[in-house]
Amino acid sequence: MHSNVKKILITEEEIKNRVRELGAQITKDYKDKKLLMISVLKGSVLFISDLMRAVDLHMRIDFMSISTYCGGTKSTGVVKILKDLDMDIEGYDVLIVEDILDSGLTLGYIRDLLLKRNPSSIKIATLLDKVEKRKFDIQADYVGFDLPDEFVIGYGLDYQEEYRNLPYIGVFDI
Repeated sequence: MHSNVKKILITEEEIKNRVRELGAQITKDYKDKKLLMISVLKGSVLFISDLMRAVDLHMRIDFMSISTYCGGTKSTGVVKILKDLDMDIEGYDVLIVEDILDSGLTLGYIRDLLLKRNPSSIKIATLLDKVEKRKFDIQADYVGFDLPDEFVIGYGLDYQEEYRNLPYIGVFDI
């Protein structure tokens, strides 16, 4: 499995340290707020698991599953909701938790969809940010790491549903 990793970009230890820092900042920013963290499945499941344990507040979580990929390394450009939220978000301070922000298509779509449901606020936390790939005007409020324009796997990110269990972020050897 590791033979398909061209190089490790972000180590397991670097991820753990940064998630703790993000958790501390979110704890401070959401004190006295009604926090709802929404995980965008499947890629963000490891990130939200670690992040929510680093946040020292009462909160709720929910999940959405969105797809813009059809098994390859390039987005189709079409957003498809595979699983919507289970709860009403009205009045919550929503924090969308995503694995990677690149073009902005998916997160822009999710943000616009959720804004129609009357949350008190919406912010975005992303583990990885590919600013140079941005095609839509959207920014994350909490960023783990800036990333070069490379196809990465590990820590929840996949190639054809594999490699999510790698404990680090690595460049996929296509």
